[in-house]
Amino acid sequence: MPRPFVAYLRVYEPLSELDAPLAAKVRKALETGPMPRAEVGDRERELWLRSQLRKKLLPGESFDVMTISPAEVPTSDTARVGPGPLVCPLDLRARSAAALVGFLASSQPILQDAALDVAAETVRSRASAVMAELAAGAVHVISTTWTVPLPWFALVDPAQRRVVLASAQDDPERQVSWRVAMADARRRIARALKVVKASLGDEGPAKVLADTGRWLEHFHPLSAVELDYGGLVQLLNDKDLLEDTSAVDVNAIVDALETGDAEEVALRYETLREFWSELARRERHG
Repeated sequence: MPRPFVAYLRVYEPLSELDAPLAAKVRKALETGPMPRAEVGDRERELWLRSQLRKKLLPGESFDVMTISPAEVPTSDTARVGPGPLVCPLDLRARSAAALVGFLASSQPILQDAALDVAAETVRSRASAVMAELAAGAVHVISTTWTVPLPWFALVDPAQRRVVLASAQDDPERQVSWRVAMADARRRIARALKVVKASLGDEGPAKVLADTGRWLEHFHPLSAVELDYGGLVQLLNDKDLLEDTSAVDVNAIVDALETGDAEEVALRYETLREFWSELARRERHG
């Protein structure tokens, strides 16, 4: 079975800087070993399916953590990360709760009645209680299916792309990702937001940038941020992965908007549209 076609934006915080209750949970989870990157998608799917088989709305209390070392995070002259290990709780229970709240806010009552076997207010109450337990007030991972929101690429240095190929397209070790120190991510997103708002207004890309920036503010300034294609790499062959210029193009668009180069913006956007529209077609047609 293929991994879920999910991409991720993750925050890894210094274990030494976590609040005591969360730090205790993380240390306990690390006693059995951190969650390997290649197993994350399968683990999330497994826990969610188990919760549904047991007639529960949210996954159980399993607490999984990913780790990286400070040496794995490129830093600029003005940014650094905290001492290792840097840890990223998967926060699956809280992420599921947030998704339920979003579903209730955006779906029609007839769809809610078909999807839920308990009252919507009961679901909202349970989900809100779980989200209130988050120490930082935000989950460490946000995810998206079948695509990557283009504004996310403004957070990263295109030159720091990490590509790992394998003999098979569905090999779980295959990956594309970027890592950046939190201070650099915040600086990049603030600049992109200022430029995009001035050129395109407050909606669309600017809203994504603003929401992402507010999310990053919940975490320790010595954290690291990771953009990971996750299971999307299964939809792309090696040539596609190696020739993908999405991060370069998005950062070039920000530069071109700042200088008023409309021709460059159009050229770069067309490249992005061609690349990501293929994945969108696969979502629609399977």
